[in-house]
Amino acid sequence: MCAGRTVEGAGCVTWWGFSPALDLLNVGPRRPQGKQNILLVGSGDPRHILKTIAGLKDTDTLHVWVVENSLEIVARQLLLLSLALSPQHSMGLHEKTEVFLEVFGNSEIRCQSEQILKRTASQLSSAVTDTLNSSPNPCLDTTMLKFKDRDELDRIFKQWIHPPPCQPMSKLWDSRVRHHLGTRYDSRLGCFDWDLNMKLHQMGCGVISKQQYVRWRETGVAFEMREGLYQTTNHSLLSTRIFNRRGDRLGIRGYWGDIVSSPYLSFGIETDNKALLQIQNGKHTKTAQDVSYHNVQELFQALACRSDVPSNQQGTQERQGQDPSANHRTSSRLPEASQRSPDNELLCLDGVNVTFLPVDALSKLPNKQRFSRLFNTIYCSASLVHQLGPSLRQVTAPDAVLVVELAKYLLELSKDQVKGFAEKVDDITREAGFESANAEKSDVYSTYTLQKE
Repeated sequence: MCAGRTVEGAGCVTWWGFSPALDLLNVGPRRPQGKQNILLVGSGDPRHILKTIAGLKDTDTLHVWVVENSLEIVARQLLLLSLALSPQHSMGLHEKTEVFLEVFGNSEIRCQSEQILKRTASQLSSAVTDTLNSSPNPCLDTTMLKFKDRDELDRIFKQWIHPPPCQPMSKLWDSRVRHHLGTRYDSRLGCFDWDLNMKLHQMGCGVISKQQYVRWRETGVAFEMREGLYQTTNHSLLSTRIFNRRGDRLGIRGYWGDIVSSPYLSFGIETDNKALLQIQNGKHTKTAQDVSYHNVQELFQALACRSDVPSNQQGTQERQGQDPSANHRTSSRLPEASQRSPDNELLCLDGVNVTFLPVDALSKLPNKQRFSRLFNTIYCSASLVHQLGPSLRQVTAPDAVLVVELAKYLLELSKDQVKGFAEKVDDITREAGFESANAEKSDVYSTYTLQKE
């Protein structure tokens, strides 16, 4: 963390974010319209991408540029977005929602979900290696990655398909919990209850139920929506961490992500459906799993409505004010799915592009003319805010908004440390040439605009 302290319980790999999904076009003083470019720095998961797409108007176009600090996280982003873009004939809405949440937040999944994960990984492996100058689907563009990065992604995908020998996920998870709690391990249920009731619930996350939170802290399984065996390792949550042992660098494969805050934060603590947040007799009638399922399903329905496929081609023309004679131009924007097997087809979202940049791209963007004054919105996670600098102004549009995730939901930090982190963020952004734009100060995100010269 840029605050100068590594939060061990949060892990060193950001498999999911520590804040709710955000419509990044609805955070500034006014909602922009037309063509928008958004830069995501270290978001960790596609929650902001999905939420922003769902809020687009018919006339808006969106290009999202993604920078992560690890190719293992890039691989996970591609996997989750591919699942989200699976067409109806490949996977129904209910099944897609369940599989997405399982892969997103469970250390162990059902064998049926593992088969879908492997099939998707195989398709992604082909996509990143066979693509030279054009992407099979414009919504998932990896053409700007270096060739060595694509080779590394291919290696990661193949590890998911044919996993190397390693300990069961249950033992890897328990090892993290033991190391984190130390002498408190034998009283771990009390520790879990304290973190839930005295921290998460006090922060307004009362919808996270004790039963589900304790089960996740104990086993790593956050979403258990069907009667089935959740015993198959979710290999997309495994990564290699480098340790120094007696002067030698040793790579150990294991689970190095969050074991304290939970994946419920991304989709499960906020919703527009107030019925899901009702309280009776002092307790929530629904759980964070219910809220997550509802929110993710709504996002997927929004994606389906925006998908640019032949069946709704005429509707797209009407939105754009085209006449039937423009059919050829519209067809040229459709994905090449009709020329590929149906198994490889993904939804192509009208006017939406997601491009993945190299892990070291943030420092190099100001030196490239194509990115000059390009980004209308920039999002930066709490873990990468230290990478923001004055050169960022060169790639920021004049009326752009900078959104920075704060440390509210990092449970191992005290209130003073969380406050100090927010102050540190203000200092960093001020040095980078931004000023606060929060009409009402938020303790989850800080919003900034460019300082007027």
